[in-house]
Amino acid sequence: MDRLWISLLLLAAACRGQPCPKRCMCQSLSPSLAILCSKTGLLFVPAAIDRRTVELRLQENFITAVRRKDFANMTSLLHLTLSRNTISQILPSAFSDLRRLRALHLDSNRLTVIKVGLTNLRHLILANNQLHSISPHAFDDFLSTLEDLDLSYNNLAEVPWDTIGRLTNVNTLNMDHNLIENVPQGVFTNLHKLARLDMTSNKLKKIPPDPLFLRIPVYAKSKGSPLSSLVLSFGGNPLHCNCELLWLRRLTREDDLETCASPPDLSAKYFWTIPEEEFICDPPVLTRKSPHTVAMEGQPASLKCKANGDPEPEVHWISPEGRLISNSSRTLVFPNGSLEINVTSLKDSGNFTCIASNAAGESTGRVELVVTAMPHLANSTSRSRDPSSEPAPSDILTSSKVALPNNETRGADRRVSLVELTGNSALIRWTSQTPTSGVRMFQVQYNSSGDDTLVYRMIPSSSNDFLVRDLAAGRSYDLCVLAVFDDVVTSLTATRPLGCLSFTTDTEFSQCQALHSHFLGGTMIIIIGGIIVASVLVFIIILMIRYKVYSHHGAGHGKAAIAATAPRPQSNGQGGTHRFLFSALANYEVSFFKNWKMRHAAERLKERLKH
Repeated sequence: MDRLWISLLLLAAACRGQPCPKRCMCQSLSPSLAILCSKTGLLFVPAAIDRRTVELRLQENFITAVRRKDFANMTSLLHLTLSRNTISQILPSAFSDLRRLRALHLDSNRLTVIKVGLTNLRHLILANNQLHSISPHAFDDFLSTLEDLDLSYNNLAEVPWDTIGRLTNVNTLNMDHNLIENVPQGVFTNLHKLARLDMTSNKLKKIPPDPLFLRIPVYAKSKGSPLSSLVLSFGGNPLHCNCELLWLRRLTREDDLETCASPPDLSAKYFWTIPEEEFICDPPVLTRKSPHTVAMEGQPASLKCKANGDPEPEVHWISPEGRLISNSSRTLVFPNGSLEINVTSLKDSGNFTCIASNAAGESTGRVELVVTAMPHLANSTSRSRDPSSEPAPSDILTSSKVALPNNETRGADRRVSLVELTGNSALIRWTSQTPTSGVRMFQVQYNSSGDDTLVYRMIPSSSNDFLVRDLAAGRSYDLCVLAVFDDVVTSLTATRPLGCLSFTTDTEFSQCQALHSHFLGGTMIIIIGGIIVASVLVFIIILMIRYKVYSHHGAGHGKAAIAATAPRPQSNGQGGTHRFLFSALANYEVSFFKNWKMRHAAERLKERLKH
């Protein structure tokens, strides 16, 4: 008894040495110390907290961040409550000294990401935050110790399912009121201690069966207790009620609140009132597949297969050799059922089988692919060769612009070089590190900045250059060269990029413009010269006509008129009279014509008459 009193006195003395934070309440119940600071208007974690505190409650305050110094050296803390604050940030190593912490309540805050770094945590409450994603390694430190995990009322569309599947000690798992759309099959198989799984009010359309769900409570016909303790909650999800949910319909449960969102004839019906025979699926029906398809060796080929059904069928392809085709560098299988073969080989000729399957069955269809061998004629780069002799089938156009391979080597990889460039052609040359004997052919791919069409040219393996024709002047082009060879490991046709380059063809606009200018100038000179010559000829003709008229008909009236208006000549004889007449006529003509060239001609005629 004396020892007990001594212990209490020592504890009281210790408490008096470390004062209780202002507006908080401290409880010293040996051997633990609890500090209660709820609803005290705190803006941050108080500094005057006894480092030996075992339980600390700071809920319903205005704390915005958790700092490193807030919980430093609090190695005895077991229970920490930070609920209903405004915490949006937890700084790194904020909880690093809380090595014995068992329960952490961070619900009703503003957290968007979480990383706590605690090794012995058993209860983690993160409900009602703003979490949109969780790191796959966020819970690694306490995977084997965590018993309760609450992620409800957040914005989670995806959760780290691999991590969830390793919480082997978890008892309660709440992920309700989020945006989760899919649950992987078998993710809960190893959670043998799970007693409650709550996934209400998410976006789940289907729920895959899991061996764990066989522990759902089963009630006997007479009243009695359940034989198992697992409780499932899937209400508030847009469930698609078909045969895939028949397993859930056959369970007997207490909290059966599910309803159907689809198909239309079952929409809004209470899940457990629908007879089992109405949970049906429709087997796949092929609605579209490619017709007979022909491709040249080394060129791409596309095979289509479309199927409808309930649930949505998955499409698989079987090669002519009977192998299941998977995604690789040569083949791609898309979710819509399309099969893309990037580089075809002669071994691909045959019937490809399309298999569409779902929970109700499967449907198959065949698509024949014929691969023609590449012509053996070399596509010479000689410019004297007739372009019509080039094998046209080796040029294939793709309707969409495809990213050229190995773009990162453009400009640095000199294995592909530009030898000669004109306005409508480009001579390229390449060197291959692959032995020539192993290369079946070379493939040249190019497209331009003004066209989305990717052009393929197939070149025999004996060539190492190629003249690209029919290019547009003044346009930029991207070009790559690939080697097509047989892979000795997979026995399939594969490709290897040799290199890429970019170039711009020469423009011909300036030459055409100069030619047009010269042509226009010469034409104008010819036209003006013709007009001048024609004017001179007309003037001469008119002058000659006038001269004859005055010679034959102007002897009487003309001479009298001239004599009346002109002064009498000083010289004697008939010759002087004629010279005077002709001189007057010439003066008259000079004054009549205004054009300088005509006046010049008149002056010359006057001089002739004088002599």
